[in-house]
Amino acid sequence: MTFTEHLARGRDFARTAGDHAADMFGPLITIGRGLRSHGRWTLGKWNDTPKDKRGPALLAVVAVGAAVALLPYGPLLALVALMGSAAWVGRDRGPAAEPAPDTSQLKLAAIYIALTPYLVHDSDPSPLYSHGGDFKEAFNSWEFDAEGRLTALDLRYPAYFTDTEPHARARIEHVIHSKAGRSREYRFTWDEETNHLQVAALAPLPTDIVAQRFVTAQGELVLGFTDTTSTSRMIPVHQGSGTTHQPPVLWRTGPRSPEPHLLALGTHGHGTSSLLRSLALQVLPYADIVVLDGAGSGEHACLVGRPGVYTVETSLHGALAALEWAANETQRRLDAHNLAKRTGTAPPADAVRPLWLLLDHPAELSELAQAEDRTDPQDLLELPLRHGRTAHVTVVVAEYLDALGRLKPTLRSAARARLVLGPLDPDLAPEALGTALDITPSSHTPPGRGYARLGNQPPVRLQVPATPDPLDEETPADQRDAVIALLPHADTRTEAPAPTPAPLSLAKPELPTVPECERTGELDSPGTAVLRFL
Repeated sequence: MTFTEHLARGRDFARTAGDHAADMFGPLITIGRGLRSHGRWTLGKWNDTPKDKRGPALLAVVAVGAAVALLPYGPLLALVALMGSAAWVGRDRGPAAEPAPDTSQLKLAAIYIALTPYLVHDSDPSPLYSHGGDFKEAFNSWEFDAEGRLTALDLRYPAYFTDTEPHARARIEHVIHSKAGRSREYRFTWDEETNHLQVAALAPLPTDIVAQRFVTAQGELVLGFTDTTSTSRMIPVHQGSGTTHQPPVLWRTGPRSPEPHLLALGTHGHGTSSLLRSLALQVLPYADIVVLDGAGSGEHACLVGRPGVYTVETSLHGALAALEWAANETQRRLDAHNLAKRTGTAPPADAVRPLWLLLDHPAELSELAQAEDRTDPQDLLELPLRHGRTAHVTVVVAEYLDALGRLKPTLRSAARARLVLGPLDPDLAPEALGTALDITPSSHTPPGRGYARLGNQPPVRLQVPATPDPLDEETPADQRDAVIALLPHADTRTEAPAPTPAPLSLAKPELPTVPECERTGELDSPGTAVLRFL
């Protein structure tokens, strides 16, 4: 054993011995402290006594001592009384520590004081909120967690407060969120009939769900996962090392869908491109897709040459050609459906197979087209947007939140399914989602976190499954393997490196006058799809 270890053991032994000695000799120490106190008191009295009276005082003390000594058990009783007095005087009489202030009461008082300027009026004879008032008169109930953070609050507000105005509501929500803590999201439920406001803290959504095959019906797509209170449906998912059940946000597509198209808005790095990849992997088993990467970042290069992927375009020329073909294909499908209805026959299979147009940042392509005095790519989306439901054509657009004003009105009105990923200013919620948001965003927003609104339903929280680019070197291995396992392959999962693809040839279809149109998609080379219309 080293000298340091011996020293440490000796220090521990001395500390333990000192603790035991203090416990053992504690009563003696207390009595000794009391005897010292008695001695100081006696010495002080002797010094305060005048010299001419010290003799009689000493004689009186000796007489009392002699009388006590002559009594039966007198010395013993005197000793017991002295020891008891010394123990009483020598006890620890330090000032008691003041109790720590209740943090919950302080937080509730701070919220009450912060709300007072907004919920008080000078003409109110008995204000519910007043400067120097008690918060217990306005707050009905509250709850705090083990860490002292507010989890629930039920408060009343005066009837003259303008609770029907979104700006007035947002001001109150901002004040409560600031005082309760910005690290969590809070849902605000306004009851205008009884003038009550309920505030509830929301638990964080799981961020460890990766791309996988979800248990859904035909035409249902999983946009992400939300709270259990926002949906009544649960699906099994692989999460971590096991299987759990999570509440999904389902988007129902197809001819009977009330929200046939989707608009996803977000900030840089918060998962709009991952959302497009997630949707592409879900629809590829039963649909064909066309991908346009307006930013030209190569985020969707993993889809090049895959079965069911017509093309992945990153240039303005290729995007215009692909959208022109999509418009003509939509018209061809409409004509085929109309002809089938007139003749009483079923439409051809190629007219009912779903076609998906995935556009990533089309506003960039619109600016390039305007600079080169060419057709705006968004103008070519008008026909698929207006008649895509009947023609089995679905349009999904992902764009930056600050570029919302550069999108065409047709696109913004036709995309009734809305998503916003990343931090969202409450003032921008009505424009981005179509309604005010009753949830205050957290100060920290992980990638893939946002809000979704399908049609006229209220907005719900959303966490998009992790679907990163498998060609990115920084992608974790488990997430890369999950995405690669879902990519369609012609033969096996392991493929040889594909040669440089030839440019895509998109032929402009000419619709026949009889229902004998047949479309075949043949791969002339890996990564090149040629569309022929016979």
